[in-house]
Amino acid sequence: MALLIGGSIPAVYQVLFQEVERRAEAEIQEEIQEFRAEIATLPLSDRTVLRNLVERYLQNDARDTDQYLLFILEEQLVASNPANLPIALQPGSPLMEEWRSLKRPLQKRVRVEDANLGEVIYQVEPVYGLFVTEGVFVVAYSTANEQREIDRVIRVVLGVMLLLLAVASILAWLISGQILRPLRSLSSTARSISDTDLSQRIPITGSGELAEVAQTFNDMMDRLQEAFQSQQEFINDASHELRTPITIIQGHLDLMGDDPEEQAEVVELVHDELNRMNRFVNDLLLLAKARRPDFIQLETVEMGALTEELFQKAKVVVACRCQLESKAEGELRTDRQRLTQAILNLVENANQHTPAGGEIAIGSSCSRKFVRFWVRDTGVGIAPADQARIFERFARASDTVRRSDGAGLGLAIVQAIALGLGGRVELKSSPGQGSTFTLLFPIAQPKNKWRTSSSSLIRLYHES
Repeated sequence: MALLIGGSIPAVYQVLFQEVERRAEAEIQEEIQEFRAEIATLPLSDRTVLRNLVERYLQNDARDTDQYLLFILEEQLVASNPANLPIALQPGSPLMEEWRSLKRPLQKRVRVEDANLGEVIYQVEPVYGLFVTEGVFVVAYSTANEQREIDRVIRVVLGVMLLLLAVASILAWLISGQILRPLRSLSSTARSISDTDLSQRIPITGSGELAEVAQTFNDMMDRLQEAFQSQQEFINDASHELRTPITIIQGHLDLMGDDPEEQAEVVELVHDELNRMNRFVNDLLLLAKARRPDFIQLETVEMGALTEELFQKAKVVVACRCQLESKAEGELRTDRQRLTQAILNLVENANQHTPAGGEIAIGSSCSRKFVRFWVRDTGVGIAPADQARIFERFARASDTVRRSDGAGLGLAIVQAIALGLGGRVELKSSPGQGSTFTLLFPIAQPKNKWRTSSSSLIRLYHES
């Protein structure tokens, strides 16, 4: 605003002064036209008649305050209006000396030393006789009073603008303080956050863009807190799962003697523990890959043939009776390898919790909107309190006995594959009555749904 005021004042001054000059020139032209009309019908060769006419004209003319009318005959000032001229216009002055000798029309503006006149705009109109110039009529206009009025207007405008600048500055300071308060709070909260304390949040008041920024920041902190918490839990669980086989391997190697039979037993045990660690690491890598865009490679598969293939592979895995309940007909756009991996993980999980006399069944079906692949068992079942938790990493049902050396990542992998394929996992189970895991996929599937998965998925599969 200060720059605007600094640039506008000279512009306003220039516009006003140009308006004064335009008005002065218009009045001078009007006066010249009236004088020409007055003397147009008179014999100008008679100087006495001409003089009397001009004197009478000047006496009767209603001039403006800043206007001066002069008539010079035979290079002498013979009449003027007003009679008492300023010193700068009196005989002997530079302007008068110039006017006396003029024989042709002239319009000019000149600045004189008299402060009461300022810049003088004048026009000289020669009065021609029969063969010679009889005299000159001069109309002069002083801009001093107009200049003083312009200066007064400029001072008033400048004062008003400075007052507005002061008021606007105060209002801007107050309003910007209110506007920037959430940003200062955001900065303060950001500085107070450390790797051990992610609980700080910005208080949100009102609405608008800044409230939205604060809400976005708080949401970001919620996600970061969940991510750090998940990372810490992952580190704790992974270290616990890796510590056990490392301790077993190290202890047996330390106690191994020179007996070849004992050495062979220790080597076999070490191989077994290393294989378990290898499966554990591979499972973690698979979950890490689930966040990459190339995790899913879609292709068109025939659902009936795929279901039959899954059944044939499942028969080799399970230790109890296995049967194929139904096969869907038609084609499906999916990732054959990832879907097979998810189903076989469910089969292995069912095999671990189903007695030898039980039954495991797989099947598929297709409706108007969804395709279903399921694995049903007659095992021990899962308590309702554990049904949401078992899809987390390293989670197991609290009331079951561990029957495998797995790390508890199988169902987490199934969940990741289902979400990557744009579907979900449904579980129906009751203790003592078995469980049914169903992979549910929409008919129209996106190329990769991982990027649009929910915050719970991020929490479950966050990488360290």
